[in-house]
Amino acid sequence: MDKALFETSIVNKEGVDGVAYVDDPKGLRVITSSPLSDAPGTNPEELFGLAIATCLNATIQSLLKARGADNKSQVTCTVQLKREVDGIGFFFDVAIFASVENMSLADASKLVESAEKRCPVSKLTQGATTLKIQTVAYEN
Repeated sequence: MDKALFETSIVNKEGVDGVAYVDDPKGLRVITSSPLSDAPGTNPEELFGLAIATCLNATIQSLLKARGADNKSQVTCTVQLKREVDGIGFFFDVAIFASVENMSLADASKLVESAEKRCPVSKLTQGATTLKIQTVAYEN
């Protein structure tokens, strides 16, 4: 099965000070700016957080639906930009908190672990030492 279910092209010509866009006339366009400036726009930290929180929660919801459950779920993500210890370069320190309504923490943890193994964005980060996923109690 080598056939893609979906494909998109994203273009960025100006780094964090410009515009990034989906290469489609009706595609998303976002103004980008450095997270270290006051300029308007979004940045890689926010875009990554949106991608992993959305994809992981969609995967949790899919697993719940497959089990015939309609519990609500929530994924919250904190992305910090940090400098490497040697002072050269940067990295993201990512904390992800997932929760499932009306489910014990033990059962929710098993579900989140399963979702993490199936989520396409999580698969990209497997083995990352600067990304942690934790299951927490559901709160409205």
